[in-house]
Amino acid sequence: MRYLAEPFLLGALKRGCPIEQFLGPSGTPDRLGVSYVEVRPAEGNYEIYLHAVLDTEPQTYDLDSLPALFDTDEEDFGLLVATTSDPAAALDAAADRTGAVHERWVNQSMAGDEYRDYVLAGRPARAPDGRRWPTPPSS
Repeated sequence: MRYLAEPFLLGALKRGCPIEQFLGPSGTPDRLGVSYVEVRPAEGNYEIYLHAVLDTEPQTYDLDSLPALFDTDEEDFGLLVATTSDPAAALDAAADRTGAVHERWVNQSMAGDEYRDYVLAGRPARAPDGRRWPTPPSS
């Protein structure tokens, strides 16, 4: 099973392991990109980062290796959208700020598998669960 149930999400975060979620397409028609969100434990808190990268014809599906969609300093590390002191609050903040869905979280670096599926499926307008892709705020 690819997706993590909530007890496993919370357990991973409490152990200091980041989690990610592929959010789907972003950008503009002349500069196509994809977004993903990361919840990263940091010094007793949980930081939520929104990443936007170019949707190129990838040689690899490692989202970290794709070039940034926007030319900003923040995009080297992602855009910090929230910080919380509680892992459950971090999941809620990610949902509120990026449109992340509780049922689609994966372990760190596994969001690339979601991106691979998205590309191989022809970049569909809907996520695998039939919902529309979230629309994160643009940078």
